[in-house]
Amino acid sequence: MATQTINKEELSNLSFFLNKPNDVGYSELPKPTIQSEHDVLVAVNYTGICGSDVHYWVHGAIGDFVVKDPMVLGHESAGTIVEVGSAVKTLQPGDRVALEPGYPCRRCHDCLSGHYNLCPEMRFAATPPYHGTLTGLWHAPADFCYKLPDSVSLQEGAMIEPLAVAVHITKQANVKPGDSVVVMGAGPVGLLCAAVARAYGASKVVSVDIVQSKLDLATSFASTHSYLSQRLPAEENAAALKKAADLGRGADVVIDASGAEPSIQTSLHTVRMGGTYVQGGMGKSDITFPIMQLCMKEVTAKGSFRYGAGDYKLAIELVAQGKVDVKKLISSVADFKDAESAFNKVKQGEVIKILIKGPNEK
Repeated sequence: MATQTINKEELSNLSFFLNKPNDVGYSELPKPTIQSEHDVLVAVNYTGICGSDVHYWVHGAIGDFVVKDPMVLGHESAGTIVEVGSAVKTLQPGDRVALEPGYPCRRCHDCLSGHYNLCPEMRFAATPPYHGTLTGLWHAPADFCYKLPDSVSLQEGAMIEPLAVAVHITKQANVKPGDSVVVMGAGPVGLLCAAVARAYGASKVVSVDIVQSKLDLATSFASTHSYLSQRLPAEENAAALKKAADLGRGADVVIDASGAEPSIQTSLHTVRMGGTYVQGGMGKSDITFPIMQLCMKEVTAKGSFRYGAGDYKLAIELVAQGKVDVKKLISSVADFKDAESAFNKVKQGEVIKILIKGPNEK
């Protein structure tokens, strides 16, 4: 695909701000400039709306991260390189890239041990006090911008961020060929976890949700089985799930991508003896947890946070090779001026994933 050089001076840096809970608007930010010889400037083409964006919009905070000043939303983006620093050798103006939107210190123990997603100094887009990517121009380190193959569109590129989350979760689960995998929750990340598990060779992937339409999508997308979760005690719900999906003594791997307390409780009753459980979804800070199941089954339990080394690269390869068709999850694409309406659709559960065009995208 031929590259197209973009004139920075002709670009708008109009940005979509969260001023306070349920109060959003637009404002033109000063155009960013190259700060380091290793940095690039990117014109943002498409940005997906994440559940965290909606949570900030409605509540103004997630845990200890509180919006105290107006903040630009968005972090699931793809764009086109406008300008590169003098030391950048891997990218050039006109290249299309997926943006990894969090930048670690690169010097602490976690960074140096390969777990930069755990860096205590992480600067993550649309997490207070840092602005996000629902803007015209984005300034980033070149090594956190991943060139898209010709076969991967910019809209697919905006889906690489949630796919990288799913890649990281599934890596944490150590899914192997032939495994049975249950994924709790059929939202975007849950659906992508199911797809990645299939790509890893899982022979049975069961999606679980409380909404039948989401389960219908799950089985058309990647899952081999689905289960409509029942309003039953966790142990009974797990028994019904195992019977419906013919899981016998339980699943080799259970991934919770919902964060819902009943789902988490059911998960520990669903995983087999010696199996693996991964918590990918975020919900309440504290819940009632069936710790006896964890102990008596000798379950390997892990958390999962964002993504780390190699996750973006693998996510792009899965899309480029046709192993995960992220296009199926894009419900619609909104103009930049319609961003608030798009947020409302996500809040109301009307879409799986909606993308917002950048302010310079025609």
